[in-house]
Amino acid sequence: MPHLRVKEAAELLNVSDDTVRRLVDAGRLTATTDDAGRQVIAGATLADYLRGRAEPHSGLGHSSARNRFRGLVTEIRMDAVMAQVELACGPHRVVSLMSSEAVRDLGLEIGSVATAVVKSTNVIVETP
Repeated sequence: MPHLRVKEAAELLNVSDDTVRRLVDAGRLTATTDDAGRQVIAGATLADYLRGRAEPHSGLGHSSARNRFRGLVTEIRMDAVMAQVELACGPHRVVSLMSSEAVRDLGLEIGSVATAVVKSTNVIVETP
């Protein structure tokens, strides 16, 4: 089973090392000590914690898409027919191609809060 150092867990949670240590101290995450005496967290433990933090779909209606990234519109490139909309979703940049009509219908502009909903048949996963 893979184990992650506090710094690695913090990066995956997008929080500080101190926040991870506070989660361990509060009993919300379980940590052990590796052979070098460093505090580590089992990958499965971190996965359980992340699953517990996932927010259920809370929009109108229902959808089979589960990958939702709430963010801020940072750029819109639009011509008469098509548009490219960029969102800053936490530390991630999400780009969507859509019709110019959709941009107008949604009232999207720089600074708008929006949610990118991703439904894909292919997802490529890389490891460090």
